Amino acid sequence: MIQWLKEGVMGLVHEFKAGKDDLSHQDKMFRGRTAVFTDQVIVGNASLRLKNVQLTDAGTYKCFIITSKGKGNANLDYKTGAFSIPEVNVDYNASSESLRCEAPRWFPQPTVVWASQADRGANFSEVSNTSFELNSENVTMKVVSVLYNVTVNNTYSCMIENDIAKATGDIKVTGSEIKRRSHLQLLNSKASLCVSSLCAINWVLLPLSPYLMLK
Repeated sequence: MIQWLKEGVMGLVHEFKAGKDDLSHQDKMFRGRTAVFTDQVIVGNASLRLKNVQLTDAGTYKCFIITSKGKGNANLDYKTGAFSIPEVNVDYNASSESLRCEAPRWFPQPTVVWASQADRGANFSEVSNTSFELNSENVTMKVVSVLYNVTVNNTYSCMIENDIAKATGDIKVTGSEIKRRSHLQLLNSKASLCVSSLCAINWVLLPLSPYLMLK
């Protein structure tokens, strides 16, 4: 018998016994999203496959196993998070020369730091303003940061970071053009990363143990 449970959840995450799934006591939040590797159970693989991952899946999971040779259990912690690549633009609505850095979805709440190529090491906290606005699902947040009193022919960087990812948006404004670039660094090597124009907003599940599997 294999039982997967999650702290704070009344029902089971998944149960496998007598050679097949028994989902009669499965909690509704996991309905249709879980599976075990049926053909590998006999060789000792009790891993859980979790589909359609949500931020609320974060937490502590427990696995209980009973076989003819004995029984055992194990705990693991699972973290979820969201990150997105920032876009930096000239803020023409501001009263002075300003830049606006926006990123549509982050969780947990990140820090935002501005930097300048011409003023390396400078602290821009007194000439910038950052706000976090909850999105419609009331979990992730939109990040907006405005930097005031910028100068032309200088490259500015907006760096957004939490314990999952670090994203940077660069902008250089000259008298005739605006140049932009962005890059993203995932801070946990166990998570998969997609960086392209189709993957500007990412949701990622970060395991602290390799034994809870994700599809």
